[in-house]
Amino acid sequence: MLGPVRQKHLWIILLAAVVVVAVLAVGARLPFWAGKEIEATGTPTIGGPFTLIDHQGRAVTEADFRGSYMLIYFGFTTCPDICPTTLQTVSQALDEIGNTAERVRPILITIDPARDTPRVLADYVGHFHPRMVGLTGTDDQVAAVAKVYGVYYAKAPGADEDYLMDHSSILYLMDAEGRFVRHFAPGAGAAELVAALREVL
Repeated sequence: MLGPVRQKHLWIILLAAVVVVAVLAVGARLPFWAGKEIEATGTPTIGGPFTLIDHQGRAVTEADFRGSYMLIYFGFTTCPDICPTTLQTVSQALDEIGNTAERVRPILITIDPARDTPRVLADYVGHFHPRMVGLTGTDDQVAAVAKVYGVYYAKAPGADEDYLMDHSSILYLMDAEGRFVRHFAPGAGAAELVAALREVL
């Protein structure tokens, strides 16, 4: 039989173990912005400074987009499905809101800068909305902006030249000051984007 003191210590150890298991279980369910600072309002801190190159070869920063709402998507030009589908949805939504679309800047930030040069991006974004901007940069620059947006990406196994990229597929709506407004999950339709844009514009 255990004495009262040893029994008390055993209960404390068991309670601590339960707490650890519970914390790990919750951690496994954290959203894509897990680990990022949370503001007092409960809104995740998404976005921040960046320096990249646009599809016309010009160096740009987040400050160049001040005054416009941004719809930001991270993808790559040889993406076979979700990237062109998402960008087409964005284009459709902007067409539907008419002249108000002039207050919105749709942006594709490549997660494959080795292949997505400004010239490649210029040709690619030209297939979508005329206001769409393509952004690329060095590996470090792309990694830095992906980090502040909580974006995952990695080169998938494959042939040296024909590889694909694994990546999260989140569309971000940022306000005219570059602050996070909301995100759209993969598969969000044009109607959802239109409703959200009309609410804030």
